[in-house]
Amino acid sequence: MATLQVPACVPSPAEDSEQLKKAFEGWGTNEGLIISILAHRNADQRRLIQQTYAKTYGEDLLKALDKELTSDFERALLLWTLHPSERDAVLANEATKRFTSSNWVLMEIACSRSSHELHLVKQAYHAKFKKSLEEDVAFHTSGDFRKLLVPLVSAFRYEGDEVNVTVAKREAKILHEKIKDKHYNDEELIRIISTRSKAQLNATFNQYNNEFGNAITKDLKADKDDEFLKLLRATAKLLTFPEKYFEKLLRLCINKLGTDEGALTRVITTRAEVDLHRIKEEYQRRNSVTLGHAIQKDTRGDYEKLLLELIGHADA
Repeated sequence: MATLQVPACVPSPAEDSEQLKKAFEGWGTNEGLIISILAHRNADQRRLIQQTYAKTYGEDLLKALDKELTSDFERALLLWTLHPSERDAVLANEATKRFTSSNWVLMEIACSRSSHELHLVKQAYHAKFKKSLEEDVAFHTSGDFRKLLVPLVSAFRYEGDEVNVTVAKREAKILHEKIKDKHYNDEELIRIISTRSKAQLNATFNQYNNEFGNAITKDLKADKDDEFLKLLRATAKLLTFPEKYFEKLLRLCINKLGTDEGALTRVITTRAEVDLHRIKEEYQRRNSVTLGHAIQKDTRGDYEKLLLELIGHADA
């Protein structure tokens, strides 16, 4: 996992906590001071600041931020301040709720995190919500979506680079047969997508392309109005080319009529310490404009400042 660049002499958690407390006091909140601290601390440092702040002032830092801040800036800063596994647990829980439900967010968390990271998310989910992620996904989804999403969030994929070419050839044929017959919810297709390592899936998808003349994602575009098929296609893309998946998501949420701040916030806060440098490169290659320029054009105020700070340090 990439680590955000921080100043050479990072203040102690106690010093940061003191400065944050000062930022909340007086007639107006000092948003600039808050950004200058939290946007320049990595996940472990932010967790130490939260612990120190609570011990020193008897108040949860996240509750203090919630009380002092508003709107998209508040949402982005709260998500960013959370430890990655806790953040994903919160996002996943929201994605199972009636008014904030999102099969796409559940798929993103399941497919773009490592097996160890997903395990930590599930542990954080247990601790915070007193339920398992799997049971909530199973309860709040139905039909083909449940058939795909429950195995995805339950997976513990092998993380190594080793691949079995024989298996790749055999399973490429299975995938082609199911897709050709439009059996998109077939158990074998879902088994392959939801259990094979990302390296093995890359090999299988390459075999598919070589053997049948089309990328699997292209063949999964047969029915553009089929919501399950859209999710399945995105799953295949995210498992093998995450930077392309997130670039497209950013492009769509920025370029649409009215920026989708929810998706923009989610991508920046969850990928800044992981692979945002590659996503930024892909964005500029695809759009001939930097991600920073696009964000400046479509956002304002402290929300804009925070996002620019986060993407500015994504190359560390």
